[in-house]
Amino acid sequence: MKSRMSRAAVAVWVVAALGFTAACGGGGDKGDAVEKPTGSAATEAATKAAEGEKGGEGGAGGSEAGSAGQGPLTEAQLEKTALASGDAKSYKIAKTPEGDIPAESVPAEPAACQSLADMFFFTSTPRAEARAARTLTAKNEFDATVVSLALLAYEQSDAEKVIADLRAKSKSCTAYEHADYKHSGVKALPAPKEGDEAVSFNLTSSIEGTDVPMTFTIVRSGSTLAAFYAMNLDADKVKVPAEVIEAQLAKLTKLTQPEKASG
Repeated sequence: MKSRMSRAAVAVWVVAALGFTAACGGGGDKGDAVEKPTGSAATEAATKAAEGEKGGEGGAGGSEAGSAGQGPLTEAQLEKTALASGDAKSYKIAKTPEGDIPAESVPAEPAACQSLADMFFFTSTPRAEARAARTLTAKNEFDATVVSLALLAYEQSDAEKVIADLRAKSKSCTAYEHADYKHSGVKALPAPKEGDEAVSFNLTSSIEGTDVPMTFTIVRSGSTLAAFYAMNLDADKVKVPAEVIEAQLAKLTKLTQPEKASG
């Protein structure tokens, strides 16, 4: 069951990437509300399935402070802090269906590449205490990049462990299989100077007979990871937009380090 679910989630993302240019357009921003996915039929089907499975959103409210050393942020805080319509002017933003980011890790082969594979579904070892995920598509109909992001809340020592492992494996792992698909050409990239530390790498995924270039960037801010990845069939254009990273880190810093944000 886990394997079928994971394969379906991968297919949804790839269909969204491949069909974006034809499917883009229509719909408008709705204030600060997060838009519902408006892409392919596969994405809409995944959304309905996810809505049927989940029992409710959010979690305990918790304090608005949540700075490093005060424990992980709650799901409610992450949902409030994750990008919403209007936060990144060039992009449409939708809440990612829960069915697309299974809570449990899907085994990778070789196991040494597990941490890299996990980032596709925004999972990790150790597991995040809470997650909030978004999908972004460019308003420019000539930009076929699909961007996914998630905020992942941990104890700070766990957040540091996860990003350290990603940094090490992006340099030592070159190829792996995950969810019955092959991923190759893993290469560490210069990380953006955001947050407390960051790691970035790219790879090519062979999915449904198509090579899909991908770039991943993960930024740690205190005990929270802001994880991003971008897909585009044009390897020269696949990158996580700086606008998206900066907008998300600004919101996260405002919540977790208000004195730094105001300074």
